[in-house]
Amino acid sequence: MTVSAFTPGSTIGVFDSGVGGMSILRHIHALLPQQDLLYFADSGFAPYGEKPEAEIVARALHIAQYLLGQGAQALVVACNTATVAAIRLLRQHYPDLPLVGVEPGLKPAAAVSRSRIVGVLATAYTLRGEKFIQLQQQISAQSRVQFLLQPCTGLVDLIELGQIDSSDTLALLQRYIPPLLDQGADTLVLGCTHYPFVQVQIERVIAQHQASQLADAPAITLIDTGEAVARQLQRLLGAHQIPPNPHPTQLKGFTSGSASALQQAFWHLLELQPPVEAVEQEF
Repeated sequence: MTVSAFTPGSTIGVFDSGVGGMSILRHIHALLPQQDLLYFADSGFAPYGEKPEAEIVARALHIAQYLLGQGAQALVVACNTATVAAIRLLRQHYPDLPLVGVEPGLKPAAAVSRSRIVGVLATAYTLRGEKFIQLQQQISAQSRVQFLLQPCTGLVDLIELGQIDSSDTLALLQRYIPPLLDQGADTLVLGCTHYPFVQVQIERVIAQHQASQLADAPAITLIDTGEAVARQLQRLLGAHQIPPNPHPTQLKGFTSGSASALQQAFWHLLELQPPVEAVEQEF
């Protein structure tokens, strides 16, 4: 279904394969405190990184339609994998809709790296996507920065389970991060919206690894694009003349998985307690 007309409103729909998009939601909530927010966690079908592209596209289109039906007047695809797979088709379906996707912060990473070597932590699907490959090649050619690509298999699953500070999560980070540092990376891109929730653990692994080295270790910069996504959304809302709400901000959650699990995630990750609705039967 193609939508050719757009009626301005003041509700923003945000969706992800699970709870990772909350790292984007928190920036939107902070920057746009007078906008109503709808958050959809497609936890019943997570993780997206292990699904065929056609299935990810179908999920993205279905969730977008659902959020629009709930009153959303702008959409944020708060998932790198879904952005890679579906953002182009979403824009074709909804050409007049303010629509923001996310992508790994390669450009800001290239701008700040002193060693000209940048490590990229992301899902395997994101790293092999055509959109990502084109972006990487373009920025590499312009900046002469070398990007070291590290698929972080299993990390999203642990974050979805709430194992932020578990030994299993630390073990994965210890497997993925030190090899990038050993190759000279002084900047790491958090190329999945789930990863900012383990930033403290990432910093811990970096510190432990650097402490084990005899030579002086350089400072490591971590790149999270959540704030940039919120600013882009703010610009689009202004361009479409979408006003803020006159009433206090409302936030509501939806999930294709467990409502209680999403409620717990809202509290543990954002210290928020919005109403949450499970919509399995509609999906």
